[in-house]
Amino acid sequence: MYLLEDLEIWRITRNFRKDISILVKFLPNDEKYRLTDQLLRSSRSVTANIAEGFGKYHYQENIQFCRQARGSLLETLDHLYVALDEKYIEENKFLDLRQKMNHCLKVLNGYIHYLQSKKK
Repeated sequence: MYLLEDLEIWRITRNFRKDISILVKFLPNDEKYRLTDQLLRSSRSVTANIAEGFGKYHYQENIQFCRQARGSLLETLDHLYVALDEKYIEENKFLDLRQKMNHCLKVLNGYIHYLQSKKK
C-alpha cells in the first residue's frame, strides 16, 4: 500500500515547511500576526494540498490540489522576499531557502507531469 509518507514531494515540502517554522521564530514580535502568520499559513498549505490531493485517488483532482500547492509555494517565496526586503533575514538565509523552494518546485512540477501522464 502506498502511503502519504512514501510520497517524495510531500517529504521534501515537509522539510521546507519545517525550515519556515524555524525561521519565523526569529522574526520580530510585531510581525507575529502579519508576516509570521502568512509564512506559516502558506508553507503549511503546500503540504496540506499535496496530502489532500493524494487522498482523492483521482488524477485530475490530485493535479488540481498540486497546482494549489504550487501557488502556495510561490506565495511563501513572496513572503520570504518581504522578510528580506524588511531586513528580517540575511541574504544568505534567503538564498538558502530560495534554493530549497526551487527544489520543491522542481519536484512538484515533476509530480504534476507524472500525474498528467497517468491520467492519459
